[in-house]
Amino acid sequence: QVHLRQSGGGLVQPGGSLRLSCTGSGTTFTTNGVAWYRQGPTNQRELVASFARGGAINYADAVKGRFTISIDYAWNRVSLQMNNLEPEDTAVYYCSTSWGGRNFWGQGTQVTVSS
Repeated sequence: QVHLRQSGGGLVQPGGSLRLSCTGSGTTFTTNGVAWYRQGPTNQRELVASFARGGAINYADAVKGRFTISIDYAWNRVSLQMNNLEPEDTAVYYCSTSWGGRNFWGQGTQVTVSS
Protein backbone atom coordinates (compact mmCIF):
# COMPACT_ATOMS: atom_id res chain seq x y z
CA GLN A 1 0.00 0.00 0.00
CA VAL A 2 1.44 3.35 -1.07
CA HIS A 3 1.07 6.20 1.36
CA LEU A 4 2.36 9.76 1.05
CA ARG A 5 2.53 12.02 4.08
CA GLN A 6 3.17 15.74 3.63
CA SER A 7 4.46 18.37 6.03
CA GLY A 8 5.39 22.02 5.88
CA GLY A 9 3.58 24.93 4.29
CA GLY A 10 1.80 27.83 5.93
CA LEU A 11 1.56 31.58 5.60
CA VAL A 12 4.48 33.69 4.39
CA GLN A 13 4.97 37.23 3.11
CA PRO A 14 5.94 37.88 -0.51
CA GLY A 15 9.65 37.28 -0.97
CA GLY A 16 9.74 34.74 1.83
CA SER A 17 10.58 31.05 1.81
CA LEU A 18 8.89 27.80 2.76
CA ARG A 19 9.84 24.16 2.58
CA LEU A 20 7.47 21.28 1.88
CA SER A 21 8.28 17.65 2.53
CA CYS A 22 6.62 14.40 1.52
CA THR A 23 7.59 11.01 2.92
CA GLY A 24 6.63 7.91 1.01
CA SER A 25 5.94 4.39 2.23
CA GLY A 26 5.24 1.40 0.04
CA THR A 27 7.10 3.05 -2.82
CA THR A 28 10.58 4.23 -3.71
CA PHE A 29 10.79 7.67 -5.25
CA THR A 30 14.02 7.05 -7.09
CA THR A 31 12.44 4.02 -8.80
CA ASN A 32 8.95 5.33 -9.50
CA GLY A 33 9.53 9.07 -9.70
CA VAL A 34 7.75 11.75 -7.71
CA ALA A 35 6.33 15.18 -8.39
CA TRP A 36 4.84 18.24 -6.74
CA TYR A 37 1.58 19.70 -8.03
CA ARG A 38 -0.47 22.65 -6.88
CA GLN A 39 -4.09 23.65 -7.11
CA GLY A 40 -4.86 27.33 -6.84
CA PRO A 41 -7.98 29.52 -7.03
CA THR A 42 -8.72 28.41 -10.60
CA ASN A 43 -8.99 24.83 -9.30
CA GLN A 44 -6.70 23.57 -12.03
CA ARG A 45 -4.03 21.19 -10.70
CA GLU A 46 -0.71 22.06 -12.30
CA LEU A 47 2.69 20.41 -12.23
CA VAL A 48 5.26 22.39 -10.26
CA ALA A 49 8.35 20.17 -10.22
CA SER A 50 9.16 16.55 -10.93
CA PHE A 51 11.88 14.01 -10.29
CA ALA A 52 11.66 11.24 -12.86
CA ARG A 53 13.08 7.73 -12.86
CA GLY A 54 16.67 8.08 -13.86
CA GLY A 55 16.99 11.38 -12.05
CA ALA A 56 15.74 13.92 -14.60
CA ILE A 57 14.35 17.02 -12.88
CA ASN A 58 11.88 19.44 -14.43
CA TYR A 59 10.24 22.64 -13.25
CA ALA A 60 7.27 24.65 -14.40
CA ASP A 61 8.37 27.89 -16.03
CA ALA A 62 6.62 29.89 -13.31
CA VAL A 63 8.88 28.49 -10.57
CA LYS A 64 12.22 28.04 -12.32
CA GLY A 65 15.02 29.65 -10.39
CA ARG A 66 12.89 29.95 -7.24
CA PHE A 67 11.88 26.37 -6.34
CA THR A 68 14.14 23.36 -5.85
CA ILE A 69 13.06 19.73 -5.65
CA SER A 70 15.31 17.29 -3.83
CA ILE A 71 15.24 13.71 -2.55
CA ASP A 72 16.52 12.32 0.73
CA TYR A 73 17.28 8.75 -0.28
CA ALA A 74 17.71 7.43 3.23
CA TRP A 75 14.22 8.51 4.29
CA ASN A 76 12.51 8.25 0.90
CA ARG A 77 11.49 11.86 1.33
CA VAL A 78 11.03 14.49 -1.35
CA SER A 79 11.25 18.16 -0.49
CA LEU A 80 10.32 21.34 -2.29
CA GLN A 81 12.29 24.40 -1.24
CA MET A 82 10.37 27.49 -2.27
CA ASN A 83 12.18 30.83 -2.26
CA ASN A 84 11.16 34.33 -3.29
CA LEU A 85 7.52 33.35 -3.00
CA GLU A 86 4.89 35.38 -4.82
CA PRO A 87 1.16 35.77 -4.15
CA GLU A 88 0.56 33.75 -7.33
CA ASP A 89 2.18 30.76 -5.60
CA THR A 90 -0.75 30.57 -3.19
CA ALA A 91 -2.27 27.12 -3.59
CA VAL A 92 -2.71 23.70 -2.05
CA TYR A 93 0.40 21.69 -2.86
CA TYR A 94 0.35 17.92 -3.40
CA CYS A 95 3.09 15.36 -3.81
CA SER A 96 2.36 12.50 -6.15
CA THR A 97 3.89 9.26 -7.33
CA SER A 98 2.85 6.41 -9.59
CA TRP A 99 3.01 2.68 -9.07
CA GLY A 100 1.27 -0.26 -10.63
CA GLY A 101 -0.54 1.96 -13.11
CA ARG A 102 -2.08 4.12 -10.40
CA ASN A 103 -1.39 7.65 -9.21
CA PHE A 104 -1.08 8.29 -5.50
CA TRP A 105 -1.39 11.66 -3.77
CA GLY A 106 -0.42 13.22 -0.49
CA GLN A 107 -3.07 14.86 1.67
CA GLY A 108 -2.28 18.37 0.42
CA THR A 109 -0.65 21.33 2.15
CA GLN A 110 -1.84 24.92 2.04
CA VAL A 111 0.69 27.57 1.05
CA THR A 112 -0.48 31.17 1.36
CA VAL A 113 1.67 34.08 0.22
CA SER A 114 0.25 37.35 1.45
CA SER A 115 1.31 40.57 3.13
